[in-house]
Amino acid sequence: MNPLNDMALFVEVVKAKSFRGAAETMGMPNSTLSRRISELEKVIGLRLLNRTTRRIELTEAGQLYFERSKRIVEEARLAHEQLGELLAQPSGVVRASLPVDFATIFLAPRMAEFARRFPGISFDFDLTPRRVDLVAEPFDVAIRMGELPDSNLIARQLALIPIHLYASPRYLELHGEPVHPRDLSGHECLRMRTATETWTLHHGPQIVEVAVGGRFLLNNVGMIERLAIFDLGIAMLADEIAAKDVAEGNLRRILPDWHCPPAPVWAVTETRLLPAKTQRFIEFLRESLG
Repeated sequence: MNPLNDMALFVEVVKAKSFRGAAETMGMPNSTLSRRISELEKVIGLRLLNRTTRRIELTEAGQLYFERSKRIVEEARLAHEQLGELLAQPSGVVRASLPVDFATIFLAPRMAEFARRFPGISFDFDLTPRRVDLVAEPFDVAIRMGELPDSNLIARQLALIPIHLYASPRYLELHGEPVHPRDLSGHECLRMRTATETWTLHHGPQIVEVAVGGRFLLNNVGMIERLAIFDLGIAMLADEIAAKDVAEGNLRRILPDWHCPPAPVWAVTETRLLPAKTQRFIEFLRESLG
């Protein structure tokens, strides 16, 4: 009996929540797996699992053992993988949760370069505005923009995205162009649902907060940009998002001496111990966005 190997088997059983599921994953007989876990319990001298006909449940000792064992098994796996990197490129599937706007505007144009650099890596991207549960769901990393809520997750800042105000020439012709941030209170402002009703603008040491309003409240930056193009209001946009429409004359930057607080971009993971595929993905985003 090898306690370290059986520890890894125990971790797989808990993750799969059944002996059968873990046995299928590891390609070993269900009876063998059950016997190995029973022998592990005998060596430790404590029951780790309560077995029922339908499922398994961790005992108090089993919960403690799982939390410690999971880290040990992960560290051992990463050690083997990192040694293997000396001989081969990282491989595997990067499972990432990303905001729709970030994925389509910032990530998509950069993916060809990453895919070329790392031909062994495949991608499973979930584009969603919801905050996925990195502990309960099978994601390697979540990319998030803006301020993050307090949590036990690990957040790495990738970039600060410059943000300014934009409007269509036709909107400005019809409603006039603001000459000071205070003028925004009299304009249609296209607002994100998650933001406050106060916009903050900076000009050197000057900071102005202005209450804004408007008929449109949205949760998609792409839609905000489209409404601005169609003369429906003033939009707060990342420069990279607005660049194409500015070049084509569909949008114009207003209050050019003022800027909004830049939007931080974060890579959020459950743990600091990351496989090579995830490390390379995060490093690439930091390098290309920065």
